[in-house]
Amino acid sequence: MESNFAFLEKDFPVLAKLGKTAEAYLYSDSNSCLIKLGIIGETIVNLMFTYDKIALPRENSAVERINVLAWEGLLTKDLVGILHALRKIRNKAAHDNYESVSDGKALLQMAHSLCEWFMQTYGDWSYQSQKFVMPSEREQIPPADKAAEGQEEKRLAEQAEQAAAVAAPVAKAIRRQQASRAANQRQKSEAETRYLIDHQLRQVGWEANTENIRYSKGARPVKGRNLAIAEWPTDSTAGNYGRVDYALFVGLQFVGVIEAKAEHKDIPSVLDYQGKDYPRCIRKEDAPYQIGIWGNYKVPFTFATNGRPYLEQMKTKSGIWFLDLRRPSNAPKALRGWISPEGIMELLGKNIEAGNQALQSMPYKLLQDKDGLNLRNYQLKAIQAAEQAVVDGKRTVLLAMATGTGKTRTVLGLIYRFLETKRFRRILFLVDRTALGEQAQDVFKEVKLAELMTLDELYNIKGLQDKTIDRETRVQIATVQGMVKRILYNDGETMPAITDYDLIIVDEAHRGYLLDREMGDTETLYMDQRDYQSKYRAVIEYFDAVKIALTATPALQTTEIFGQPVFKYTYREAVIEGFLVDHDAPHNLHTKLRDEGIHYDAGDTLMVLDPLTGEITNSEQLEDELDFEIEDFNRKIVNENFNRTVLEEIARDIDPENVDEQGKTLIYAVNDAHADMIVDILKNIYAEQDVDNDAMMKITGSVGGGDPKKVRDAIKRFKNERFPSVAVTVDLLTTGIDVPEITTLVFMRRVKSRILFEQMLGRATRLCPKIHKTHFEIYDPVGVYESLDPVNTMKPVAANPAITYPQLLDGLEEMEDESHIRNQVNQITAKLQRQKGRLSGQTLEHFISMTGGKDPSQFIDDLLQKSPEEAKRCLLDHRDLFSLLQGERSGGGRPVVISDAEDELVSHTRGYGGGSRPEDYLDAFSDYVQANMNEIAALHIVCTRPRDLTRESLKSLRLTLDREGFTVQQLNTAISELTNEEIAADIISLIRRYAIGAELISHEARIRRAVDKLKKAHNFTQAELNWLSKMEKYLMEESVLNVTVFDEDSRFKSVGGFVKINKVFQNRLESVVLELNEYLYDDGGRIA
Repeated sequence: MESNFAFLEKDFPVLAKLGKTAEAYLYSDSNSCLIKLGIIGETIVNLMFTYDKIALPRENSAVERINVLAWEGLLTKDLVGILHALRKIRNKAAHDNYESVSDGKALLQMAHSLCEWFMQTYGDWSYQSQKFVMPSEREQIPPADKAAEGQEEKRLAEQAEQAAAVAAPVAKAIRRQQASRAANQRQKSEAETRYLIDHQLRQVGWEANTENIRYSKGARPVKGRNLAIAEWPTDSTAGNYGRVDYALFVGLQFVGVIEAKAEHKDIPSVLDYQGKDYPRCIRKEDAPYQIGIWGNYKVPFTFATNGRPYLEQMKTKSGIWFLDLRRPSNAPKALRGWISPEGIMELLGKNIEAGNQALQSMPYKLLQDKDGLNLRNYQLKAIQAAEQAVVDGKRTVLLAMATGTGKTRTVLGLIYRFLETKRFRRILFLVDRTALGEQAQDVFKEVKLAELMTLDELYNIKGLQDKTIDRETRVQIATVQGMVKRILYNDGETMPAITDYDLIIVDEAHRGYLLDREMGDTETLYMDQRDYQSKYRAVIEYFDAVKIALTATPALQTTEIFGQPVFKYTYREAVIEGFLVDHDAPHNLHTKLRDEGIHYDAGDTLMVLDPLTGEITNSEQLEDELDFEIEDFNRKIVNENFNRTVLEEIARDIDPENVDEQGKTLIYAVNDAHADMIVDILKNIYAEQDVDNDAMMKITGSVGGGDPKKVRDAIKRFKNERFPSVAVTVDLLTTGIDVPEITTLVFMRRVKSRILFEQMLGRATRLCPKIHKTHFEIYDPVGVYESLDPVNTMKPVAANPAITYPQLLDGLEEMEDESHIRNQVNQITAKLQRQKGRLSGQTLEHFISMTGGKDPSQFIDDLLQKSPEEAKRCLLDHRDLFSLLQGERSGGGRPVVISDAEDELVSHTRGYGGGSRPEDYLDAFSDYVQANMNEIAALHIVCTRPRDLTRESLKSLRLTLDREGFTVQQLNTAISELTNEEIAADIISLIRRYAIGAELISHEARIRRAVDKLKKAHNFTQAELNWLSKMEKYLMEESVLNVTVFDEDSRFKSVGGFVKINKVFQNRLESVVLELNEYLYDDGGRIA
């Protein structure tokens, strides 16, 4: 009989030789057979690295090499499984002298299938798969001389490596496409399916071995063991003579059945037929193992699978399908992995209805305890909304809360209530960064809950360093990156089961789609941001759990995963209610280079920096003129003079040593090299003022050589110590890190993502009473604030020749409006029109192959004939084509032009709404309030009957004015600029000043004057004076006081409310409040 591996003789003789030898050893020396099969896997991995010129990993182990190939998009999950299976069996055979003919038979088929895939990807693309024929024992003659055999294999391996090294290069996009196509066509044998299912079951805690743990070989349930017994007999007439593929036993309890089917079968139909028939037909003699009867079913759970990893696009032909037979109304569902024995038992004991009832009846008083969590009203509303969604049966819940509004404390309240009521058993708190996890862990250890105990004292909590969970674990904190390794790159003997957690709380959920971020050193598990999104979502969806996500900036990608927010609390609401600080009008710094750009004439030569080597070279003479605008600064062109000019101006306003009064400063740079430049310039500027050198520091992922501990230490220093007071970052401090002392943000980087920009602003919004923080400043020398106008939250991508194809396609994918789609399609075709004449012969050949025979001109013509929706679908279906066109540079960024053009400051103004002059801004405000005085009810009340204002109507009015661009902070700053006097008037005084000509005094002075007038008009008792002081303090924070406040606000309600206070004032409280309001608005304003 000819070897199954003979098809490899011409292209890959080393693989043909190894395969043939493994077949020959199968029966006579299965140990050597297993070793040869392992060498096949290793040889294929090594050749892939050589063919595609992929750099070897720093830790050059077999495991890491397989992981790199998976990361590169060359290996599917099932191929990774085969390679790990071959690697492990070789190690076992070599180190433990393990031998097994049955394993050899299964792995021979898997190795053959792997080799066919390799041939179709790296050899003959037209190769057609051949049926594997198991070698016959009598036909196999093992080699006589093992040493000579080994030498020959080594020689062939060296030849294969040499051939791979000189092979014609294939574009990455083409290789990935071919690898994917070959993987999808690959036929899985039943032996492979069973072998992989055995391994997957063992990873989550079952004892599984189809060959040895089977009914016919005497396998029976055993107390204390969790067995998956193969070929268990039933009275069914279906399938394999009534034998179910696996029967699951936890000890002596029969808890489930598994039916494994061929790859092409629809799994839900298998579940409906055999999956239900076997549990009905359990034999009478197996009754002692039954734990109950549910209608006609004698087993509670049934599973069906074909071994293919779950794919949403092939929903019915992939994944592990599961049905809980205990209720007729339960629907089957696809799982991403297996349920563990512990998970099965917890599922059996779970009572969701009881948990929901306990949750609904549990009071919220504990969460408002001033010595404990002390949650605010909006935080309680967020918890209530999340709980109601859970009770209503929602599996995904999204809470949108502005940065700085206490999401972590809200989460703590949620976790405590869910665990206390036993609604959830074990919770995974998933964060994006180690620093965020440590921050949450600190809160869990510090904040008191029930009986003055912290969550950490009440429940077993596993921190970031604890990778394993036990039966008593109630909360585990983990990073997305950690879970990606444990779930997607797991080659070990154990992995998380899908039932390990029944609730996942995702912090900073927007991090799954920040496409404008720089990729950090800690994110090398991902090819790019799109790959990060994919793996982020895979981790979220792996567990069969309820998911609750929190974000400050919900967008399309978040709602695709978690649905629309069930609760929202915005930044503007938080500012108006006094829980966050507002920003003042941005400082707009214009320089000559910012306004005019940097221009090169035809014939000029450029200094060009190669970021990969650090080498600076001169370019060829330019054939045409070349211009760089502000958005290119520090990305495509570096000009130190621009950076120095704007930083010198900003440094005039910042004193790094006056932290107690001025707070701290955070500067956003383009990349790590730019951050270094900024720190160097600042140190030189401040050296002349004798400022401590430690006041300025770069805090990026490269700190301390990228050592995570040193990065964390740098963040802690910025947060807790006096110095550094000026931090320069790229993305490390853009999200989730709390430093309340930040009072100044400097944007030296122009971002395009609104979500990322809002996260950056969020670093400075927190209150900080210890430095009397009232607002924060924004310095914007690159025009980012103007480019991301808050009024326009969704705009189509602007035409820009520099924008990449992936960015354009990402934007297109989100669009639904036909005009936006057509505009985006036009931009892509215009970009392709510009590029088509410059395509190399090889790229053009690939283009024609990938478009079914069309050249670029034909492809464009065809595209423009389609409807917008058809064109969108066509472009998105050709992502690999556009990845090819985009071009790739391995290992480093694009070349950067170095400019030494001189620069100078042109102007330093404030950005008040649509105009830059304070008088224009105040005139616009005056025009608005006068034009709308009779249109907006609350505005009319402020001008005519201010004493009738309520807190809610004032909040609504402030939100309306905010939407028009008129904030209290910016109005006061504009007045101060005009008058050269500091002013801190409230919104009521500002409206009355510009609507009816009232006197403008500060909020504090207005209240003190009114209270003094009231005191002089009456002879109050000491008790009454004490209450007046409390009312005065309340007004300093709230602006509005009427009699309803005494029964609504906890400051008065908690001590008896209106009834008690009215008695103190001898039933005159209402008239006293009315009189106080008269004095508050006795400001000389004319009647409106």
